[in-house]
Amino acid sequence: MGTFNLGVSDNPADAEIVNIAFKQVVLKGNGESLSFDVSDSGELKHVDLLQFQGQEVETLVSGQSIPTGEYQMCIYMEKSEVANEESSYVKTADGIAGLTTNSNGSCGGVGAEDPNTGRLFFNKTFTIAAGSNVFVAEFNLAKGLQAPHGNKDYWTLKPTSVQLVNNAEVGAIEGQINASDSDTLDNVKADCEVAAGGTEFAQAVYLYPADTTLTNMVDFRPDADITTPQVAPIASARVNAMLDQNDEVTGYEYEFGFVTAGSYSLGYTCVAQNDDPETANNPDDAEMPFFIHIDEQTVEVTNGTTTERHFPMAFVPVS
Repeated sequence: MGTFNLGVSDNPADAEIVNIAFKQVVLKGNGESLSFDVSDSGELKHVDLLQFQGQEVETLVSGQSIPTGEYQMCIYMEKSEVANEESSYVKTADGIAGLTTNSNGSCGGVGAEDPNTGRLFFNKTFTIAAGSNVFVAEFNLAKGLQAPHGNKDYWTLKPTSVQLVNNAEVGAIEGQINASDSDTLDNVKADCEVAAGGTEFAQAVYLYPADTTLTNMVDFRPDADITTPQVAPIASARVNAMLDQNDEVTGYEYEFGFVTAGSYSLGYTCVAQNDDPETANNPDDAEMPFFIHIDEQTVEVTNGTTTERHFPMAFVPVS
């Protein structure tokens, strides 16, 4: 037997709240499917993913003893096409809208066929070994959360927005963005905003495969729009303001919480709000220009450790 633990975390999109109303988790192995009710005192378990950025995790399943072996997993959520704070929803500056997913069906879950139930299906098998097994369902909302479009007034969570990671096989990356003037270092935030023009900005750091050059770093986009030597990001992390006890901004920081061990490149942008994963956004777009302003190379991640990398690397944050 082994113990199964599952949490959820997030790489956020440009929203204020992304609330998912979770119902149950199902593991499908060679035998009978195992179902775990994740409700909170009989009510749906509401998780605002933007409260669990970086290495922060909200637990769905804890300490469940199950047979060792190979499994696939389904997570079931309640979906809603109308604005409803009792269900899944997204909140932006414009208000609240419903949140749904196009994936449905059963992998052995009770109630999985209910009309208001959406399914997040992980088709890649994973192993439950003897001892403690800690997994995280990591949501990449910048890639898989689709804003209302056409005649739809609700958000859509695509199956590509979430992946399952084993805590024993990942590390983390964190750092800060230089936003102060100096004789030796560029003000990364201000310089990016000058290059972008306009008045609307959203800072983010993008994670790319090793040796991806600045000129080859592009946005999240359909696979058909990626041509050599362009490289799409693996994930992104929102840059958050750091506040002191008086709510004054003292700096800007980012964090990737669950990164498979290896070597990576990073890119910083201040126009993440213009990254529509359904289309290719380029620097010369008239309405939604997107570009990576500055890069960092050779970012090494090892299991169980946090790698620190600032923009630029020579920046030393004030303690």
